[in-house]
Amino acid sequence: MGHCLPAPAEGSRDPLRRMRVYLLADELMPDAWDDAKTLALEPLMQETARQLYASVGSIAANISEGYSRSSGRDRARLFEIALGSVRESTSWYRAAAPVLSSMVVADRLNRLEEMRRMLLAIIPRERGRVMKKAGET
Repeated sequence: MGHCLPAPAEGSRDPLRRMRVYLLADELMPDAWDDAKTLALEPLMQETARQLYASVGSIAANISEGYSRSSGRDRARLFEIALGSVRESTSWYRAAAPVLSSMVVADRLNRLEEMRRMLLAIIPRERGRVMKKAGET
């Protein structure tokens, strides 16, 4: 069983937690940890294990950083980095197929594909977005 991530504080109102693509990325991290531990047991897959966990972690990290930016262009740039990490994670999961079960790989690839589709829809919207300053109407 994977490590447990702490739950957000009771009553947390962080709007980032309403962003489905972020939640998917955040929920994938404990599974990626378990997958990386399994891969690391195979000497030929140790580097793949490190790369896989790093790329999956980068998805949520870049989405959360991008969400915190006030410029639509800044947000789009960080969401594009997250998209690159989604694609990288997809490649590492395909490389891990000889070691991980086909059900595990299919589950991870399906979740990554959902994130990819969402980010491809979000990025153009954010790129054209103009953020208002506090007090502007």
